[in-house]
Amino acid sequence: MDKIRHDKRFWLALVIFSLTGQVAWTVENMYFNVFIYKMFHASASDISLMVAASAVAATVTTLLIGALSDKLGKRKIFICGGYIAWGITIWAFSLVRLDVIEGLFPHAASAAAVGVSLTIILDCIMTFFGSSANDACFNAWLTDVSDDTNRGSVEGINAMMPLVSILVVFGGFMSFDLNLEESWVTIFHIIGIVVIAIGLLGFFLIKEPRVQTEENQSYFGNIFYGFRPSVVKENVSLYLTLALLALYNISIQVFMPYLILYYTECLGMDNYVLIFAPAILIAAVFTGLYGKRYDRKGFRAAILPTLALLMTGYMGLYFFRSTAPVFVASLIMMCGFLGTGAVIGAKVRTHTPENKSGMFQGLRIFAQVLIPGVIGPAIGAKILENAATIVGDDGTTSFIPNENIFLGAFVAILAVWIVLIPLFRRKEK
Repeated sequence: MDKIRHDKRFWLALVIFSLTGQVAWTVENMYFNVFIYKMFHASASDISLMVAASAVAATVTTLLIGALSDKLGKRKIFICGGYIAWGITIWAFSLVRLDVIEGLFPHAASAAAVGVSLTIILDCIMTFFGSSANDACFNAWLTDVSDDTNRGSVEGINAMMPLVSILVVFGGFMSFDLNLEESWVTIFHIIGIVVIAIGLLGFFLIKEPRVQTEENQSYFGNIFYGFRPSVVKENVSLYLTLALLALYNISIQVFMPYLILYYTECLGMDNYVLIFAPAILIAAVFTGLYGKRYDRKGFRAAILPTLALLMTGYMGLYFFRSTAPVFVASLIMMCGFLGTGAVIGAKVRTHTPENKSGMFQGLRIFAQVLIPGVIGPAIGAKILENAATIVGDDGTTSFIPNENIFLGAFVAILAVWIVLIPLFRRKEK
């Protein structure tokens, strides 16, 4: 495969598409739950169903579209067209309003119940286009156009964007009153139009890599290619790295769903943004620069320091309560979190077979999203099973996350050594 020259145009495409995609995912992951709760009084089971349905949709979509892009040897059309369709579906959420629902379904027993169902269905449709464009084809494109000389640098920038997007979303929409329907209409209009515009820009910005396709290859064979025992045997390092990715993300998911609640409810830090935002910003810059260490020194020299930072941050958050030490511990944890993710992501790309990167994106989503998203929060919930509770003004009770989630995450991260030891023994980079 001919590698694309990494000029300013390439780096601009990487930053814009990675950041825009993560902003869209942040709106879904952090704002859709609030939207469905505030606009349609969704229950916890409704929210749980929406999150689970979206996770399944993302995984299945990445398997199907990743394999299709490999068979056709095309990335650009899926990325750009997918972003445009993704933006349209985000914009379409502005139509999911009680007045519209009552007009379309005048005989419905509950317009709010219809709103919940429509939100979940539209979320899955949106996830289909988003995962097609971002999870499957944009990530396959990054693998196609990078090599051993720059993969750490590329992944360092890509890995920092999820947290940078949180700053963008929080900063951009913190002034909106989310109890008002018109606020949601404006939010969905803005995000939808931005994503559409980026998709259009991509036709001029993204360079299509030359992906060699095999004659007479079966599309359905491509879908299940990564699950074949013979493929596993031929790519042991890749599958060990995917297992490492899953174990690492399980540790992250033990505490991450409860992190903001821990700051606000357990520590009483209503100004948690003053801690969270600077830590994210510094950690993002650190990760963008640290990725070069993977390129220069290799996997072992890159991952050990970031794992040490992550575990040190866990222990700091477990023991400290006051603002200054919590900020330092949060910063150390975030640097370890992003840095480790960047190094593992770079190694996944290093061992992905050339011209078959699309086929393996579904397996990456299994390891990065589906498995950790089920196991990690379940461990965290078990840890907090007997946590203290508070009674609200309306008489309802809520649990208070405590420091044990960081101890649980620390114990969970030790499991990575099950995979790291055999990886270190192998001679590849």
